[in-house]
Amino acid sequence: MKDKEVCILSTRPVDGALIEKAAHQNIVIDTIAFIEVKKMISNKVAGRINSIAGEKATVVFTSMNAVEIVVETVPITPLMPDWKIYCIGGATFTLVKKYWPYDNVIFTAKDANELADRIIENKEKSVYFFCGNKRREELPTLLQKQNIEVEELVVYETIETPQSANKTYDGLLFFSPSAVHSFFSYNKPAAETIFFAIGNTTASAIKQFSTNSIIVSDFPAKDQLIDKAIEYFTERPTNVSRKTD
Repeated sequence: MKDKEVCILSTRPVDGALIEKAAHQNIVIDTIAFIEVKKMISNKVAGRINSIAGEKATVVFTSMNAVEIVVETVPITPLMPDWKIYCIGGATFTLVKKYWPYDNVIFTAKDANELADRIIENKEKSVYFFCGNKRREELPTLLQKQNIEVEELVVYETIETPQSANKTYDGLLFFSPSAVHSFFSYNKPAAETIFFAIGNTTASAIKQFSTNSIIVSDFPAKDQLIDKAIEYFTERPTNVSRKTD
């Protein structure tokens, strides 16, 4: 690796162990949170969740925030609701497994499009989609086009917290489209800055603001995205091609 210290900005907090892991490779990770997540659950939605808890329902989670809030809201019983669960992989899947038996998880996916494809393939007739107020359109749109009933239950809100990053970074880590929008509302990175996206949806959001090189994590997990950045900067190629696989 080159002697020059590499500086990366993570647009959300990361574990100290990951920061230390990068430091061992002469990579400094700064963290600035560009979004804030707040529980937003009305009495009507809470009542609906309580009702669904008694059903053998098919449910969809695309964020760990939704998982945490739904778990807080369901009635306290020895067993969690006996739901069929479709979810995004990475941290969301890890959290689902913490509360539900593995057999309840029907499928995990890298992104919402892949998740929707499997729901359609499995011929589900209806799903409950626990989401935030800024959820993407892809999943409900794809399902509704196949006449699959989607009941959306908004359980949290995402608030953008834009601020200036008064430093030039070699790399930027993005974990959601909302963080992308928040970051670019105040910042214009250097042309040589490399972007790292946790998934294709986040990569697509970056493309709206920049033509810089984008490297997408192989799996939607925070530690894997950081590993991808460490791998890139420790084995930096001479010529960088744009990656959005």
